[in-house]
Amino acid sequence: MTEKMKKAAGKGKSLAGEFREFIMRGNVMDMAVGVIIGGAFQKIISSLVDDIIMPVISLLTGGVDFNNKFVVLDGGDYATLEAAKEAGAATLNYGTFITVVINFVLMALVIFLLVKFMNNVSNKFAKEEAEAPATTKICPKCKSEINIEATKCPCCTSDL
Repeated sequence: MTEKMKKAAGKGKSLAGEFREFIMRGNVMDMAVGVIIGGAFQKIISSLVDDIIMPVISLLTGGVDFNNKFVVLDGGDYATLEAAKEAGAATLNYGTFITVVINFVLMALVIFLLVKFMNNVSNKFAKEEAEAPATTKICPKCKSEINIEATKCPCCTSDL
């Protein structure tokens, strides 16, 4: 392939070069870190729901185990969800769905609180960085930048 053809095809960059440039952008790296942390965070929230919240809800509801709440679609009668799965029965697992919904709501709540905290911290730092007073102004006649204390524009000699 000639140099002219390479430039026409990809403006001189190979596919690997373009991919490397894409990956090294800051927002792509931030997104990758966010996905990795989010995956680890999801395990923490799942453990919170499965090991702490759902047992408390089960205690409050008189020992109801949401993981064993299901409807067998073929009309069979099974004591547990595992027994139904072993028999190969088609089931609607609404208890598992409820657990996943609680999981999602808690994850959204925690992320909301984290973002709110980060915004508050960011706003505090922004308030501390007060804007420096202006030292220049723009001449209304010629639009040049002049000293704020000037009474006559040095460029167009108009009175200010």
